[in-house]
Amino acid sequence: MRVIFINRFFYPDHSATSQMLSDLAFALAGRGMTIDIVTSRQRYDAPDVILPAREAANGVVIHRVWTSRFGRQNLLGRAVDYLTFYLTAAWTLWRITRSGDVIVAKTDPPMVSVLAWPVARLRGAHQINWLQDIFPEIAERVGVGGGALSRLGFRAMRWLRDRSLNGASMNVVVGARMAGHLQVLGIAPARVHLIPNWADGSYIHPVPPADNNLRRAWGLGGEFIAGYSGNLGRAHEAATLLEAIAIVAKAQAAPSRTGVAPGDSSPPRIRWLFIGGGALLDSLRADLVTAGLAGGVEFRPYAP
Repeated sequence: MRVIFINRFFYPDHSATSQMLSDLAFALAGRGMTIDIVTSRQRYDAPDVILPAREAANGVVIHRVWTSRFGRQNLLGRAVDYLTFYLTAAWTLWRITRSGDVIVAKTDPPMVSVLAWPVARLRGAHQINWLQDIFPEIAERVGVGGGALSRLGFRAMRWLRDRSLNGASMNVVVGARMAGHLQVLGIAPARVHLIPNWADGSYIHPVPPADNNLRRAWGLGGEFIAGYSGNLGRAHEAATLLEAIAIVAKAQAAPSRTGVAPGDSSPPRIRWLFIGGGALLDSLRADLVTAGLAGGVEFRPYAP
C-alpha cells in the first residue's frame, strides 16, 4: 500500500501546512511505509524559488508540479495560481495512483478534496481528507465575492465539497467545532476523526532567556515576549491583537497595584513579536503607528 499526500507546499518549505505534512510524511516513511507527495515547485515565503520537479527526501518521493506564480497579495492572481495547481496536480495524481493506494488531500489550496475524489473513485484508491479549514464558508465569512453570482458559485462549491467529503473513507479534522460543523453538513460521524495539530516537544521547547541565541541576535534581552508566528491572513483576528496591544500598553504606562502583594515588583515589560507575513500584516503595522503603539512591537520575516 502507498500513501499519496497532496498539498501545495511541502519540505523544505516551512509554512504551517508544509510543516505538519512534512512531519507526518517523514515519520511514516521512517516506519517503512511508501510515501509520495504531490506538491508545487514553490516556497510559501520565497515565491521566486523554483524547487526540483522530482526528488526523494528522507525516504519520501516528491512530485512537484508546475503552477503560475502570481503570488498571494492579489485575489485574482491567487485564484489563477490555485487553478493551475488543480490542473497539473490532478494529472500527476491520476498518473501515479494505483488501485489500493490511499490519497490524503489537505486543504491548501481549498477544495483539494474535490480534485482527489474522482481520481480515487476511478483508480480504486481510498481517500482521506485532512481538513485544516472549511471552504467555501471561510471565504464567505471574510467577505470574498458578493452578489448573486458569487452566492451561486459558493453553492456549487459546497455541493461538490460535500460530495467529496461523503465519498471519502475518512475526514480528519483538527478540532471539535470543525467535527460538529461536518455533522451539520450531513457527514456521517463514523467518517469524521479528530486529530489535533501538533508540535514536536523534543524540538520546540522553552529555553532560559540567558541561553537563547535568538534573543541575543534580535536584541530582545530578558523581556517578556508575546509572540505570533506564521501567516496573519484575512481570516485572522488582527483587530483583537491590536486591542490587546493597546490594553497592555496602557497597563504598562500606569500599572494598577490592585491585588499586588507588598514587596512585589512592577509587571514586566511586554514586547510583541510578529514573525511571518500575511495579507493583514501591513494594515496592522499602519494601525499601530496611527495608535502610537509601534514602539513596543517588532516584526520579523519568516524563520525556520
